[in-house]
Amino acid sequence: MQVRSFQLSDYRPLTQLLETTLTEVCYEETMEAFARQLSWDSDLVLVATNNQEVVGMIIGTIDQNRGYYYRIAVHPEYQRQGIGKLLIGALRQRFEQRNVSQILITADEYNEPILSLYESMGYAAKDFFRSFQKLSIVAG
Repeated sequence: MQVRSFQLSDYRPLTQLLETTLTEVCYEETMEAFARQLSWDSDLVLVATNNQEVVGMIIGTIDQNRGYYYRIAVHPEYQRQGIGKLLIGALRQRFEQRNVSQILITADEYNEPILSLYESMGYAAKDFFRSFQKLSIVAG
């Protein structure tokens, strides 16, 4: 298993992964945020590969010097194998390298089911970002 920065050649497999794992509405919102994040800072979009196959991804962003885990997806056949934790850990390292003031988890209706994953990694309720004000990658 390898975690690395998104590459242009990952686009099609990544969109297929998101179509497989997300609801239609969540997919549309995520693709818009994904495109904006790629244009701003593609180093905060990470993919997990297994034998060159994209099996997971995470989108992060930095907004007002805070790092945010925005969206994570792992192919159903690869879930519960630690891939999500690898992605979260790799993105955390990127946030720390950039000296963000705080790391938060975007807790929207689509992320609620996986908040326990973040909790298992030491994050607490105070780290969950629930707000009517959207992140810039979502608000445009």
